[in-house]
Amino acid sequence: MLLDLKHINWIREGKYILKDISWEIVDGEHWVLYGLNGAGKSTMLDIINAYTAPSSGEFEILDMKQGELGYSADGIRKQIGYVSQSLFKKMRKEDNAFTTVISGAYASIGVYEEPSKQIKDKANEICEALGITKDYINRRFGNLSQGEQTRVLIGRALMSEPRLLILDEPTNGLDFVAREDLLERIENIGQDKSGPTMIYVTHHLEEVLPVFKQILLLKDGKVFRSGNINDVVNEKNMSNLFNINVDVSFKNNRPILSKK
Repeated sequence: MLLDLKHINWIREGKYILKDISWEIVDGEHWVLYGLNGAGKSTMLDIINAYTAPSSGEFEILDMKQGELGYSADGIRKQIGYVSQSLFKKMRKEDNAFTTVISGAYASIGVYEEPSKQIKDKANEICEALGITKDYINRRFGNLSQGEQTRVLIGRALMSEPRLLILDEPTNGLDFVAREDLLERIENIGQDKSGPTMIYVTHHLEEVLPVFKQILLLKDGKVFRSGNINDVVNEKNMSNLFNINVDVSFKNNRPILSKK
């Protein structure tokens, strides 16, 4: 089992931020974590990444169970590729795109030794797959557009060959063209049978790609609905999630949401 949360609660100052969360993910099963701002998505990710522990409940991830022999927060994070908005600020702005990708092989901010040919070849392969072109592969990270930086950070995450890849709102701030190009690259990652299992975190339903077959809807810190997208994403569930009447349709196997 890649992830098994059972009746997880997370309480801050007497208030439930997460309440009775249960979620199972098996290897190769790509999920969407969907919810409005304040739904509890960030806290969920902190627990999954072992940055914080649940107040109660059972937590098992990557074959390690909290409280049992062999559990290691560092061991968990070494198997997770995590791309979030906070990561942008941590990167060395003076490093070029290629060096930033390579840094993922060392799980470091920056590269402090001469990479082997094997590492360089792997980085080149990942850059090519993500469309990190020769136009900007040698440019400073700080001078790249947001879309280019996002690709670089995804490439960095893939360098460690993670078992789980978490993409936390990766299209934030991108225009339509840049967004769709990035989503196409993410779809390709998901279609690679040898690639990582993915969790895609968003509050924009139109970003949900066909490769993501499962979705968890989070509302007010609770699991509102969970399961196959075709069963969960419908007018009744989405209207109840937002407390307004909405239309749900699908185009090119991607959901589209609009207010009635």
